[in-house]
Amino acid sequence: MENSKFSRFQAKFTRIVGKIAGNKLLLTLRDSFILVSAVTMIAGFAIMISSVFLDPNGLIFGEQGLHLGKLISGSWSAWDASGFADTLRYLQSMINLFSQGALSVMSLLIVVVFSYTFSKKYFPKNKEHMTSVLYALAAFFVCVPWNYDYALNDKSVEISGMLNSNFLGTQGVFSALIISGVAVWLYNKLLERNIVIKMPESVPPAVARSFESLIPGLLVLGFFVVLTGISVGVFGVTLPELFLQAMQKPAMMISGTAAFALVAQITWPLLQWFGIHPTSIWGPIFGVTWNVADTENMMGTAHHLYSTMFMNFSTIAAGTFALAPVLALLIFSKISSEKKVAKIALMPAIFNISEPITFGLPIVLNPIMFIPFVIVQPICFYIAVFFTNIGFIDVITNNVPWTVPPLISGLLFTGSINGAIVQLVNLVVAILIYLPFVKMANTMKNKKMLDL
Repeated sequence: MENSKFSRFQAKFTRIVGKIAGNKLLLTLRDSFILVSAVTMIAGFAIMISSVFLDPNGLIFGEQGLHLGKLISGSWSAWDASGFADTLRYLQSMINLFSQGALSVMSLLIVVVFSYTFSKKYFPKNKEHMTSVLYALAAFFVCVPWNYDYALNDKSVEISGMLNSNFLGTQGVFSALIISGVAVWLYNKLLERNIVIKMPESVPPAVARSFESLIPGLLVLGFFVVLTGISVGVFGVTLPELFLQAMQKPAMMISGTAAFALVAQITWPLLQWFGIHPTSIWGPIFGVTWNVADTENMMGTAHHLYSTMFMNFSTIAAGTFALAPVLALLIFSKISSEKKVAKIALMPAIFNISEPITFGLPIVLNPIMFIPFVIVQPICFYIAVFFTNIGFIDVITNNVPWTVPPLISGLLFTGSINGAIVQLVNLVVAILIYLPFVKMANTMKNKKMLDL
């Protein structure tokens, strides 16, 4: 009876979440943020190299690190004044160009990628999706502030006729999504209604499509000119500024709360246990919240405790998701089939790839492993929160690929040996949490053998 109830609940839960995960808009958002993250990850990795390896006061050369600076120059003052330290600082300034080319124009990248992806998924009959991108870009630049107040030496200076570049970065994420989405939808709807200039068949297709886009494009840009006029006239701010105040700032405030983090860390493994990849649900949500926090942390414009980088550091890259159950089975399990699966899954788990163990054991839909699999992640997440709050580690500002093995990734995420220590604590805690359930599985297996 209980099994049938659980099966019905499982089927219903999977069906509902599957529909949410398969939503076309969520898929479009997820795919867009994944594509943009490839560029921002390169920039983040470059910044990590700068802060960990090139910083004259960092892990390699600094007083809190290996002391190589003092060993090279004889004293800290001599090291700070040395040409070698100056060269490292120059290299750091060059590395920072990665940030200017990616992180500082995050919203601009989102406009391009989201408008193209949105056009392809929702309007597959459109023969030229790049035209949608061009009008989305133009609409975005119509809306961003070109007149604003700039703080200079504690004085407010009025800037006129110059783009406020803050809205090309993290401040413009929500407006980038909304403006580009509306622009692409409106442009393609006008195309579908044949509100276009028809050219003779003798005109080359590329030229014909260019002329066809003129009237829809004019109407789209005119629409956003009118909206900008209304926004400035009624609210005194442009659309991106309005979206920032009304939507993005509240979303960032909510995502910075412990409650939001707790829900994220519980539902992430819960979805995985049901066989649903958590990024299909959380990817779009993190895209407009914790990914923004990542970028601001890397750029040094904010110090958000909760971010996807912090989640990766404290849980996924710490081995709690993949390596912990594998090691628990290898050390404590007496079931030969489980140990064989664990041996096969060990190498992928070292690089934080969980699929061989979650689907091979399996952990997915395994009632014995339900409790440890779901509770390990939030517990280890908040252990890292504790160590951050007491000052043992700093807020995570380095972006490290989640596939870097535990302990090494902890060192790189924080630029300190303390990061590796925190990951080691989390890995040990995770293994210990799995221990009683591995033993329970052994007991149940032995009882079955006796019954036979």
